[in-house]
Amino acid sequence: SKPSIKTFGMAPVSIKSVLISESVDPCCKKILEENGIRVTEKPNMKKDDLIAEIKDYDGLVVRSATKVTADVINAASNLKIVGRAGTGVDNVDVDAATKKGIIVMNTPSGNTISAAELTCALLMSLSRHVPQAVMSMKAGNWDRKKFMGAELYGKTLGILGLGRIGKEVATRMQSFGMKTIGYDPITPPEVSASWGVEQMSLDQLWPQCDYITVHTPLMPSTAGLLNDESFAKCKKGVKVVNCARGGIIDEAALLRALESGQCGGAGLDVFVEEPPKNRSLVDHPNVISCPHLGASTKEAQARCGQDIALQIVDMVKGKSLVGAVNAQVLASTFSQESHQWIKLGEAIGAVLQSCATSKQSFSQTSTGYMTSAVMVGLLNCESIGCPNLVSVLTLAKERGIMVNQNHSQLDGAAHGVCKVEISASGCNYKASGSIQAGVPVLLELNGSVFRQPVSLTGNLLFFKASASLQLLPSVAGMLATTGVHIESLSAPAAQAGDLWYCVGMSSLLGDLGALKPLVKEAAQLAI
Repeated sequence: SKPSIKTFGMAPVSIKSVLISESVDPCCKKILEENGIRVTEKPNMKKDDLIAEIKDYDGLVVRSATKVTADVINAASNLKIVGRAGTGVDNVDVDAATKKGIIVMNTPSGNTISAAELTCALLMSLSRHVPQAVMSMKAGNWDRKKFMGAELYGKTLGILGLGRIGKEVATRMQSFGMKTIGYDPITPPEVSASWGVEQMSLDQLWPQCDYITVHTPLMPSTAGLLNDESFAKCKKGVKVVNCARGGIIDEAALLRALESGQCGGAGLDVFVEEPPKNRSLVDHPNVISCPHLGASTKEAQARCGQDIALQIVDMVKGKSLVGAVNAQVLASTFSQESHQWIKLGEAIGAVLQSCATSKQSFSQTSTGYMTSAVMVGLLNCESIGCPNLVSVLTLAKERGIMVNQNHSQLDGAAHGVCKVEISASGCNYKASGSIQAGVPVLLELNGSVFRQPVSLTGNLLFFKASASLQLLPSVAGMLATTGVHIESLSAPAAQAGDLWYCVGMSSLLGDLGALKPLVKEAAQLAI
């Protein structure tokens, strides 16, 4: 049998100290401090300084300049949350954070209006050459013919990415009389149609657009979304705007399209490298550009600073989890009932772990946080740090553990029963449990249904033996000789065959070997 292990029920995430490593609106610090969290502000921290100091903090708040790399995360022995005051998490290594059980959250709606308004400003500036005309005037010129523009009225705007910002751009540009069409693999067409955007495939969209604006995250599927091939399918002279992320429009392809006239102008707020060392796009006469100003408004900064602070406070107080990008499993764990079920899942995982010597795969009839809770119980005794609900599925995958889960309305699941089965070294181990009077209980172990459900708390000894009149007195005698008192006994309902029993003990046994002559299998654990 494996040595005893200890499992812990989920407590609310404890955040006592937060480091703000960039210039974030003062309301962020104020809100956190009003809720008893100690805040240190150190803007413009270098990477080495961050690595040296991050170990002292439970939380880190950043904007976009701080790069929260795997090195930073691995140095952060106490870190529980990284909060980005803004949209996206490009500057955070989310995989490394997840592996360490660190929650990563952002403020997805804080700068929506500001980014949408800048997009509209660039669209209008492109149509009338406003920045170029300003520069010409400042140079002492009065050149009315050079800056002949075109109306936006009646033109077609293609919007790639129909989330919050894409929607706000669409409704604003519709007021200029533009026709809005779009592409988004996630937003349902009927939803975007309700705010005036007709969805279509990219191949249908390219040739129709007079203007194209992108509002997607930067990911493998969106990198180079506008490239040589897509520019070739567009109208000659199409104008493009990128206020999302550098790289969604292929910068080299854009330059080629500008040089050939296939692209008539570009409005860029973002670049692959910021600031861009290669100035060929910035210096092109048909390009208007900004130094990543999409969220640079007083309102957006106040909103993002407030949002990230309130999201952290709500999570610490156990109210809700909003904006987390790697911990969706936690979103439904903020009730007393869910805490009880998490304790049950961890306890069942621990019981099966103590019975089986190695884990290869497991399946269960509950989804979501219950799967993670069971895995926490299964992996808790391994020397892999302390798995939690955020990290445990990633850690299980690394160890080659296959997880199958289903949620069944039949076979007990509808009646509040969690069933788990693990396969280890060719043997199967099964358990089912529930919550009774607020306490996690074990109903069945490996086919043995307990006459009295086992309360999953304290020091527990499970053993398998053939039913006989001598069995229990012999086990009790052996325990007594080691100075261990029996506090409870759960016997199986069946009377014949190899059956599992559970004994609650005053302390764990120093050595299970003494039980060998009496039982076929034995396992113990402390919960």
